[in-house]
Amino acid sequence: MTHHIFSDVIQQMKGATDRQIGVIDAEGTVVACSEASEVGIKLPKLSRVVAMAEDQAPVHFSGKTVKALTNFGGSYDYAVFVDGDDELAHSLCLMAQVALNCTKIYYEEKHDKSTFVKNIITDNILPGDIYIRAKELHFPSDQNHTVFLVRQLGSPDVGMVEVLQSLFPDRQQDFVISINETDVAVVKTVPADAEQSELLALASSMEETLKSQLFVKTIIGIGGVAEHLRELADSYKEAQVAIEVGKVFDTEKTIITYENLGIGRLIYQLPTTLCEIFLDEVFKKNSIDTLDQETLFTINKFFENNLNVSETSRKLFVHRNTLVYRLEKIKKLTGLDLREFDHAIIFKVALMVKKYLASRDNKMF
Repeated sequence: MTHHIFSDVIQQMKGATDRQIGVIDAEGTVVACSEASEVGIKLPKLSRVVAMAEDQAPVHFSGKTVKALTNFGGSYDYAVFVDGDDELAHSLCLMAQVALNCTKIYYEEKHDKSTFVKNIITDNILPGDIYIRAKELHFPSDQNHTVFLVRQLGSPDVGMVEVLQSLFPDRQQDFVISINETDVAVVKTVPADAEQSELLALASSMEETLKSQLFVKTIIGIGGVAEHLRELADSYKEAQVAIEVGKVFDTEKTIITYENLGIGRLIYQLPTTLCEIFLDEVFKKNSIDTLDQETLFTINKFFENNLNVSETSRKLFVHRNTLVYRLEKIKKLTGLDLREFDHAIIFKVALMVKKYLASRDNKMF
């Protein structure tokens, strides 16, 4: 925080009163004052009084009225003081606090790196301005970053941001950004050769820490690696898509990477009308709804075991001939022989499309 912005505001207020107005930092050093000769003086006792004040209300001490300036994190880092402990000093202190705090917040929003990163991922800055702002903030534009979107399930806990910040304390390299009451984006600097296993390990660490400290359940979406600041928004959107697609096709997973979404990512982007036409064309003989739960369970096990009849029958604890009979029955009902690779692919996609349509219907109610 540069102190000259405080000095500018105080000098403008100087002509309205003969009272001395100044600003101290958390250590009690006067960083700006209407009397220039006072800048640099140490007032540690005044600083301690401010830190101990309840609700950061104005306090009187040693002939001065003082009040803390608010901070993004809720902690005290600057305070304004006015000479005197009478009603006029109290009013002047409150007015100076409002003016200085507004200036401080504007400056932080304009020059804070975390705010800059949030504006990028939420598309709240023009692409052409990203490079200019990065240069102003001395922010490397070609570092590799990955966005982890952490979403709380159930009642949100406001402590999630603080817990995640404790995992990534380097505020100049990694950014923990509150998106809304349930979502927090972690923008992590990663090596150029970062492996998926490393990203999954990081996400797992976040999940376990939040579970152990806050007892909250989460689902984490991991976007692709952004090689430039301009690509951060893409990584954030990919993390969002990972969560949304994962809720449909990978309901048992709590950590989903965009790069591993596979065909589910394509299906999720299809219009519902096209999906319904596809199902009607695939199942010309009978609707997929005619298949009972036992048959669907058999089909899923067959897919899980890579279309291997012997292995699937072993996992189902049935005779091989029993499984063959079931597969023949499915062929008669649907016209698709799951022992043939092409037919199996069509059926697998059809099941995913069916699940996608069901999820869309649930969203409507």
